[in-house]
Amino acid sequence: MEPAGLLLLDKPAGFSSTQALARAKRFLGSRKGGHTGTLDPFATGLLPLVFGEATKFSRFLLDSDKGYIATLRLGMESSTGDTEGEIVARHAVDVDDAAIEAALARFRGAQAQTPPMHSAVRIDGRRLYEHAREGREVERAARSVEVRELRACSREGDELVLAVTCSKGTYVRTLAADIGRALGCGAYLVGLRRTVVGGFGIGEAMTLPQLEAAGIERARDFLRPLEVLVEGLPRWDSPSDAAGRFAHGQVVACPEAAPGAEIALFAPGGRFVGVGRCEEAGRLAPLRLLASAGAEI
Repeated sequence: MEPAGLLLLDKPAGFSSTQALARAKRFLGSRKGGHTGTLDPFATGLLPLVFGEATKFSRFLLDSDKGYIATLRLGMESSTGDTEGEIVARHAVDVDDAAIEAALARFRGAQAQTPPMHSAVRIDGRRLYEHAREGREVERAARSVEVRELRACSREGDELVLAVTCSKGTYVRTLAADIGRALGCGAYLVGLRRTVVGGFGIGEAMTLPQLEAAGIERARDFLRPLEVLVEGLPRWDSPSDAAGRFAHGQVVACPEAAPGAEIALFAPGGRFVGVGRCEEAGRLAPLRLLASAGAEI
């Protein structure tokens, strides 16, 4: 049977998110899986993976805030903003704690951020990193992001460690380069560890060696039920008749639904059925459904 659920993986350095997913699929005996937001190969940390029917609901975690521990090297600039590029500039470092705090304050809150050339954003049907590998600089529009937390954790010489909590779509290496420019000495990212995705923390994650050692059956025990992906949505414990109609693709009356709201619908007994969107006041239309829900109600 195809496994279904959420796996919290502690991705090691040197693996792309796709490579880490492929390993996890093999260790779980799964044919269908995906991730909820990539980590660069040099980065480590929390990589939530979804399997089976959980892939239908990955967006709800993909849209959530992320938390990182970022290590910056002051006094240098990289062509990619991280360790995967070449050093393109060197500067003297003459900044104190007050200057660092003043620079960080500039990047807290809502702001516009331009995606780096070495990123997976698509422009004209191609990934930006494909253009970059061919030596082309492509015009790209700035995007609205929000840095909710940005604080200095420690500094040793020219290495500065920051704690960052940010909205989806925020590039921490771009943030590092921008901070370096604000300090006047340049900076690039030499370490990145993701510690939080939505309501999940790195302390809950499994490693690839742990999954491999467990074997397929025991490794599947590490999967969380797929409904944890929608814990951030309003929940409606519906009557059985409404749940049955909803599971078969019908619009149902939901007195608590406000226009535009997305709601996670559960049948009696706590069985997750799917997610609906309120098209008009009190009317909930199916958006994502479990394939097995209709047969179980």
